[in-house]
Amino acid sequence: MNLSNRIICEADVTDVTVIQILREAMMITLIVSAPIMAVGMVVGLVVSIFQTTTSIQEQTLTFVPKIVAIFGATIFFAAWMIHMVVNYTRGVFMAISKIGLG
Repeated sequence: MNLSNRIICEADVTDVTVIQILREAMMITLIVSAPIMAVGMVVGLVVSIFQTTTSIQEQTLTFVPKIVAIFGATIFFAAWMIHMVVNYTRGVFMAISKIGLG
């Protein structure tokens, strides 16, 4: 059941409806950012293990691989992330229009 269907069930906007909208927004934010965060964490872990095994203690060594990996993951997951955010935004706008008409 998407957001617009849940809001349409109620005749007016209550505090529960607002909390549902905010909860859904936070969940979408977490879901969309999860792949990028996971890639950054995995690359950081791999670089840390590499630094530990080779005894290289260069502080700037972790930044370049993370930036490249996060950039690549953003390009790879961009279509899916945009699809998720657009669907959520479309649901919010549909709910707003149906509440306004009701």
